[in-house]
Amino acid sequence: MKTAPKTKTTRATTRKKKPLPKHTVATRIVRHALVPHAKNNYQPHATRHYGLAILALAIGFMNLGYNYSQTGKVLGVKTDVSERQLLAETNSQRVGMGEGALQLNQKLNKAAQLKANDMFAQQYWAHTAPNGTTPWKWFDSSSYAYQNAGENLAKGFSTSGGVVKAWMNSNEHRDNLLNTSYKDVGFAVRSGTLNGEDTTVVVALYGNPASAAVASTAPKTVLASTTESLGFVSRIGVGVQSMTPAMIGSIVLLLGGAFVAFSAHRYRKFMPRYVQTTWRKHHGMYKAISMTSFVFVLLALYGGGQI
Repeated sequence: MKTAPKTKTTRATTRKKKPLPKHTVATRIVRHALVPHAKNNYQPHATRHYGLAILALAIGFMNLGYNYSQTGKVLGVKTDVSERQLLAETNSQRVGMGEGALQLNQKLNKAAQLKANDMFAQQYWAHTAPNGTTPWKWFDSSSYAYQNAGENLAKGFSTSGGVVKAWMNSNEHRDNLLNTSYKDVGFAVRSGTLNGEDTTVVVALYGNPASAAVASTAPKTVLASTTESLGFVSRIGVGVQSMTPAMIGSIVLLLGGAFVAFSAHRYRKFMPRYVQTTWRKHHGMYKAISMTSFVFVLLALYGGGQI
């Protein structure tokens, strides 16, 4: 009697789905956050309200943390203006324009410090004090005999480069800084309260020492205006010179966000139909313009100060 052949039975095995490699998961997260595609409705998460909130928090913490590390206060601002840097920036401009470099003169340093002290003592922002004292008194007080002399003032700047950049963007201050008659320079940098405002004042005194041959000739003096306001473009240039590393990082993040938003705008025709009938069709362009504008606002704010 023949028996039916035995059939092999197979046991169904359930294979556990292996988790995606970490780098693949990270790539998917980055793609959803930054790249417009069908699965995120061509609206990268970085450009949505929660993405922008995270960006704002990152910028805030970065700048507050940097301020605290530099000044011990989250809202403190570090002023990095020094005689050495002012001299270096000044001579860089002069040499670049084919002029001779200035020598730092200790008598002019003393005269500049006397002028800065007098401004805080009498609470004024001008070349001539309320009691009629002119800058040339401080030249005499420090025993610097001159044939040509000039004075530039600045206040409210956070870097030496920003100060010199502002002077170079003003015709009167620029002419003073590049004057071929000057051989010496002295600087004073002092922080304090001036007319109710916490600020840092910079005094620059330029001079050409008088020789015996011209001692009887009336000296020539130049005072640059202290009422000139910087234009928007000038403020942007000063802001670039004055930015902290944290602010540079903030601007990089904002420009990166603007690029992502603009990329999303290019794919607006592929968005779901219900999205295309609302303002969100052009959300990328609106957000790109907003973030780019904010960059210029930050640069203008960092370009604050008065000369």
